[in-house]
Amino acid sequence: MATRARRLSVAVVAAAAGALAVLVLPAAPAGATSASITVTASTLGLVSAVPNVSWTDTLNGLDQAPTTTQAIDVSDATGSGAGWNITATSTTFTTGAVSLSTTATTVQSSPNVACDASATCVTATTNVSYPYTLPAAGTAPTATKVFNATANTGMGDQTVTITWKVALPASTKAGTYTSTWTISLVSGP
Repeated sequence: MATRARRLSVAVVAAAAGALAVLVLPAAPAGATSASITVTASTLGLVSAVPNVSWTDTLNGLDQAPTTTQAIDVSDATGSGAGWNITATSTTFTTGAVSLSTTATTVQSSPNVACDASATCVTATTNVSYPYTLPAAGTAPTATKVFNATANTGMGDQTVTITWKVALPASTKAGTYTSTWTISLVSGP
């Protein structure tokens, strides 16, 4: 009987050790899972109204070409990479019955482009040729591209700063010349 008690006691100890081993084993790894995010397209637009431009110049008997800048704040939240363009047209600069040339206003080099604060953007790359002449006539002619964002550029909020130059011949009459400009943001490069 002592042998049988000993076997039973060994069996109980072995069973207890097995149960303990089951409790101490590490947990099985979690199964594979996936995650997703849905990104919805928004719009192409201007962050703020296009600002007016103005020059001040004093005649000195020589031809002059003063410059001024215009910052256009573009928001491309379409997520398409389709690109966009800024078009422009104008009426002729006039004061009373006196007018400047219809080719007086130009952009001599590519505008500066910078991401807006708090925006990680893809800055626009243009393929517009410079110098650019702003179309002008008594009635504004068809608008032309002054700047564009080629495909896969111009995404996010960014400011395009155009430097406008106006040609004032030495024979320019004094006065306040005015012109109406139409500047538009259009989808596509």
